[in-house]
Amino acid sequence: MIPKKVLITGGGGFIGSNAAEHYLRKGTEVIIIDNLSRKGSDTNLKWLKTTGSNFKFQNIDIRDHKRLGEFFKKHSDIDTILHFAGQVAVTSSLVDPRYDFETNALGTFNILEGMRNYCADAVLLYASTNKVYGSLEQLQIKEGKDNYQLIKYKKGITETFALDFHSPYGCSKGAADSYIKDYSRVYNLKGIVFRQSCIYGEHQLGIEDQGWIAHFIIRAILNRPITIYGDGKQVRDVLYIKDLLEAYDKAIEKSNKIGGDVFNVGGGVQNQISILQFIHFLEDELDKKFDIKFKDVRAGDQKIFISNNGKIKNSLGWSPQTKWKIGVRKLIKWVKENQELFENF
Repeated sequence: MIPKKVLITGGGGFIGSNAAEHYLRKGTEVIIIDNLSRKGSDTNLKWLKTTGSNFKFQNIDIRDHKRLGEFFKKHSDIDTILHFAGQVAVTSSLVDPRYDFETNALGTFNILEGMRNYCADAVLLYASTNKVYGSLEQLQIKEGKDNYQLIKYKKGITETFALDFHSPYGCSKGAADSYIKDYSRVYNLKGIVFRQSCIYGEHQLGIEDQGWIAHFIIRAILNRPITIYGDGKQVRDVLYIKDLLEAYDKAIEKSNKIGGDVFNVGGGVQNQISILQFIHFLEDELDKKFDIKFKDVRAGDQKIFISNNGKIKNSLGWSPQTKWKIGVRKLIKWVKENQELFENF
């Protein structure tokens, strides 16, 4: 099922702009709302315009329930909502927890109300996060030479793990996550939650607080120092953006069956990598040594997170197709070709 009219909140961001391009190529009518607060959002919108595709854009802050209500009333024929707008960094949530709450929790509530009142038959896909599981300090972890390893849950973390927020960011995303599940149940909406691991790919304007794969590549190519918080043995499963978009397609197609459900979505065991391992790979790929600085580990950081994709594979027939080295090489190529974008980053 190809959506006819898609609303993408946060469509100027990395995932949002890639999703917009993905659905525009399918002939879908795309409307983007974004308040352009994130650095680089306008850059991604300029890129979308160069593709020759016709999309509509409105500068709306999802905290503004009045404007959102007016928007939904005008566009009641929306059949798909991809909700990516939000505050995206644990560190920023610690500095300004009120903004984090109002954007992630209240903003999502406003989206749900607009959907409930004006387009209740639409599909809502929400980009949640693995941070809703907290620091996972209860896990038995083995420390290797350059990584941490799970002893018991070797296939990764499942959706049955208890939510345990360890930061304002985890709280706000977890609240939004829960609101979508409960609104789906109470109001019979088709809200689907993807608790996403580390997503990477082209058009990711990574910064120190968020988007570490792209951030390290950008810093390395521009010959700038790289800061690692903690010992660098932290492990994540990384997922290429095109694979994530395929998961969205499958979820939309089967939304009548999975409305109200939650899925962990990541690169899985086969795409797990530590920060140190990634640095070593990048040094080999670029044939240079980096200026590395180490600082104290940041609050709420998980030593290891690997998404168990078993549920989404069984429900949607989806699994990652892009091996991380192949995907990263595509991102390296894109950064090299677009270095002028990062002069002020």
